Amino acid sequence: MTYTKEIYINVSIGSTRIAILENGALVELYIDIADHKRMVGNIYKGKIQNVIPGMQAAFIDIGYEINSFLPFSEIGNSDNIKNLSFSDDDDDENSKKTNQTSTFDPEKDLKINDNIFVQVIKEPFSGKGPRVTTDISFAGSLLVLVPNQNYIGISKKISDKYERRRLREIIKRLSIKNFGIILRTSAEGKNDSEIEKDLKKTLQQWEKLNSTKNKEIPYLAYKDEETPNQVIRDLLSDDTSKVYIDCKKTYNKIYDYLKNTNKKHLDKLSYYKKKGSIFEVNDIENQIQKSLKTKVWLKSGGHLAIEHTEAMVVIDVNSGRFIGNKKHEDNSLKVNLEAAREISKQLRLRDIGGLIVIDFIDLMKEENRKKVYYELRNNLKRDRAKVSLAEFSNFGLLEMTRQRVRLDLLHTLYEDCPTCKGLGLIPSKDTMLTSIECWLKTFKTKSRDRRFAIHLNPKVYDHFKETKHSELKGFMWKNWLLIELKVDENLAPHQFKVFSKRQKKFVTEEV
Repeated sequence: MTYTKEIYINVSIGSTRIAILENGALVELYIDIADHKRMVGNIYKGKIQNVIPGMQAAFIDIGYEINSFLPFSEIGNSDNIKNLSFSDDDDDENSKKTNQTSTFDPEKDLKINDNIFVQVIKEPFSGKGPRVTTDISFAGSLLVLVPNQNYIGISKKISDKYERRRLREIIKRLSIKNFGIILRTSAEGKNDSEIEKDLKKTLQQWEKLNSTKNKEIPYLAYKDEETPNQVIRDLLSDDTSKVYIDCKKTYNKIYDYLKNTNKKHLDKLSYYKKKGSIFEVNDIENQIQKSLKTKVWLKSGGHLAIEHTEAMVVIDVNSGRFIGNKKHEDNSLKVNLEAAREISKQLRLRDIGGLIVIDFIDLMKEENRKKVYYELRNNLKRDRAKVSLAEFSNFGLLEMTRQRVRLDLLHTLYEDCPTCKGLGLIPSKDTMLTSIECWLKTFKTKSRDRRFAIHLNPKVYDHFKETKHSELKGFMWKNWLLIELKVDENLAPHQFKVFSKRQKKFVTEEV
């Protein structure tokens, strides 16, 4: 089957959505919510608010409502603080960075109220501020610029040794001093003039940062490209066949961006003028909705159950409707291998980060567990995020971590339910009865009221009337109370309101 890669950009009142499709299947989704300003990649001049040796971290005021978090591990040497020394994760494994020896001690040398340049590497999430680093870098279309360093790095995804040598020689001929330069995968096959042009453009970003003076701290010193431009910069490659955009303004912005950075891809841009939603027509909307469900069905009949918790994401693999042959081990292996491929796809699509625990179907043979491990590892190589994977534990669980840069898809598109507070569950009807009984007993110790009207959700009211009539009557006799049940369609199933007939008002909040 011929490989096709397409990018679809949908702009609406509430958000900008960018979908990456490979052979018609949605593999990545980027969403910019209108009210949420993306921070990753931005550089701020902030003020140190606190230094906590016990946490091995400092907190920096960058103008956000919550102070940013700067781990000591994200602080380079003293030059990083004074001169903005930079590094990048896409560095060639044999590259040698300079200025690594230093007497800088974060615990002693970071002072409260001192000013500091930092770059955001993780979006704020779940009540936590953004994570920042002093190792700042500037990303161009073909390379990454690392000021105050002196090394050449080449993306590990460029495997051809002759191409790596050619690219290294181009950078050497440019003779750029006091800058580390990392050539990205997109630099493969590019000539001297193309690389030099991108380098000059990226150098202008550095010069612009250095020109920011006499501003009230904290302030935004450098703003990274908007999400559509970032996606075009990072993902528009030679194997991309088309980019469809349904907003003329965004189309013009991206057209101008490519005109200045990569003219050869201009003919791939297409303004979508047809009727109907660009995502609906191309089956993207349907694929997004499937990616938000807890249960993911496999072709074999098995399924994945993906559950988010505060500490981690748990993925359970089930055989489901899969029957297979009579050999249980072979059946389990087949489902597990298919699940490994689907898990790598779902992690990338849902942009799940942090700690992930996978409970595959139990396998007795060590060789089969190895097959599942290597299948997952090989499929994760296509993921642009950094991934660390451990082999099966003694309990048959596989643990891994995936780089978290922004909110995962679920938390980007949804908010916690105000009824269940994100739990996904509400009290049962019998639990409601217990809660009401406890409320009445507590209120009885504070007041002489004995006559109440209890307002309930219609379903809870019906349940009480049909199944708890005698228990309610016994409770009233035992406690010398007169209780009348009433229906209130405005109440949720887990809510109740108590009206005191003596005081002629609702007294629910008095307990």
